[in-house]
Amino acid sequence: MANSLAFVLTLTLFCGLAVGSSRTKLFSDKSQNGMAAALAPSVGDGVCASMIEPQDYICEEHTVTTEDGYILSLQRIPVGRSGGTRGNRPPVLLQHGLLMDGITWLLLPPDQSLAFLLADNGFDVWIANTRGTKYSRGHVSLSPDDSAYWDWTWDELVTYDLPATFQYVHDQAGQNLHYVGHSLGTLIALAAFSKSQLVNSLRSAALLCPIAYVGQMSSPLARNAAKDFLAEALHWLGLNEFDPRGEAVVKLLKIICNKPGVDCTDLLTSFTGQNCCLNSSIVDVFLSHEPQSTATKNMIHISQMIREGTIAMYDYDDDEKNREHYGQTSPPVYNMTSIPNDLPLFLCYGGADALSDINDVQLLLDSLKDHDGDKLVKQYRVDYAHADYVMSANAKQDVYDPLIAFFRLQ
Repeated sequence: MANSLAFVLTLTLFCGLAVGSSRTKLFSDKSQNGMAAALAPSVGDGVCASMIEPQDYICEEHTVTTEDGYILSLQRIPVGRSGGTRGNRPPVLLQHGLLMDGITWLLLPPDQSLAFLLADNGFDVWIANTRGTKYSRGHVSLSPDDSAYWDWTWDELVTYDLPATFQYVHDQAGQNLHYVGHSLGTLIALAAFSKSQLVNSLRSAALLCPIAYVGQMSSPLARNAAKDFLAEALHWLGLNEFDPRGEAVVKLLKIICNKPGVDCTDLLTSFTGQNCCLNSSIVDVFLSHEPQSTATKNMIHISQMIREGTIAMYDYDDDEKNREHYGQTSPPVYNMTSIPNDLPLFLCYGGADALSDINDVQLLLDSLKDHDGDKLVKQYRVDYAHADYVMSANAKQDVYDPLIAFFRLQ
């Protein structure tokens, strides 16, 4: 159980609670109160007001309602900091990963953050926020206090959130869009593309730390977590929302950090791999806004993928329940070979990434072996790990400049 708790908690913290050398402290105060303060919710009345407008960019707050009733927050940066003409700018949708929200793309300074760079380079930028995160907790009939509100996994993000967001951006911009996903944001896109969803509204997709197959994930914490069925245990105990800001999680984190062999001064590295290029100052920015909640059921789904090594829909672990939901006793598989061969893809992955492991990425690339040669660009950074792609001080020149150049060609 302790190894499993470490998995969820390190997932929560993967983007920056510990950076750099082993001397970096996880929290400034090792007491429980210090941990609670570090994870306290940020003050602000929206992503525009808290993160974008203070940097002198125009920002619009939008909402979109999914077919199953979730009310999602979207932010739009229609022009760059120097202004410019609205309209006819190619739209780009940015989709964050697990236990994060749209602020993922705004953590770095404006001259380094992807959202701002895209706006300054002539793109119409849209930032998505997944159901259950701070600014996307609305629903037409449910409250986050209702267990039914949290009855979803990333399957529902594929079926409902992503299509609703795509359609809204397409309608507002009046043209097809580019897409950027990080981590779980790549998984839901790949799953949708494999079902030929969204592709008629898409110009191209950039996938940072692509997550599809995860059976060879090299993090021992993640593998032990899946093996020990932690997420299932939490769900059985009635924890439908996995809230990384909650008191229970803070207490559990303290227990785990006191265990022999668990070095919380370097927890990020022990889970994600050694990130090459993070500045310690970004920890404070991260803790002001992240991490975010997800459904415990979603964590179960991801654990199933790690155990089975497949990309399948949620397994109810009961033949009759699976038949009720899918018309068959086993969950359907998302077939990566069904992704249209002419869809322009830009895949970035790192040799030090313990979550998007290079062996799993190779399985994805093997599935794309018949992809049109001029439609698939692969970028491999031997020194990059999982958090580098959204928080590295070098990401602009290493990843974002080539990504923007790719978009300009589509």
